[in-house]
Amino acid sequence: MEITATEIPDVLLIRPDVHRDGRGYFMETWNAERYRQAGLPAVFVQDNLSFSRQGVLRGLHYQHPVAQGKLVQVLVGEVFDVAVDIRRGSPTFGRWVGRRLSGDNHLQLYIPEGFAHGFCVLSPCALLAYKCTAPYDPEGQAGVCWQDPELAIEWPVAVPLLSEADRSYPALRQVPVTRLPRYGGAP
Repeated sequence: MEITATEIPDVLLIRPDVHRDGRGYFMETWNAERYRQAGLPAVFVQDNLSFSRQGVLRGLHYQHPVAQGKLVQVLVGEVFDVAVDIRRGSPTFGRWVGRRLSGDNHLQLYIPEGFAHGFCVLSPCALLAYKCTAPYDPEGQAGVCWQDPELAIEWPVAVPLLSEADRSYPALRQVPVTRLPRYGGAP
């Protein structure tokens, strides 16, 4: 397993060991002790699957006040996966990281608590699996506009298929600071 910090050091790209032979492949997608030793949370409390067709964009989602960290991987297909630092007081506030994750490259992206998350589907369909550090809380569900011009995310889709909720999220600067997570001990 190889773990690399991204341009935002708290967001980690993980390349699991994939053992291939003529029959296919085998890989370990989670091992609490090995990942804990590498700096990831040892406790995930919820697993999710998301299936979408090409052109779908989901996000940018987060929860507040009970934030979720996520370990994301694609089982089938390909997506462009994005994490945006929305922690007030963070030196990387408002910056984003994007990576192509696919069922072929087997990459995982660890997105810590305090980040908004979204992805768009590049292949005919995609199946994502992700582990969360906190359970889903419908009362804490929140989001940031996927096309916020100040974030300037370089989405590889011009006209995505969006949910009604994802169409209605505000720009990051319009989110009240009381609805944003704090960075470390930031006021």
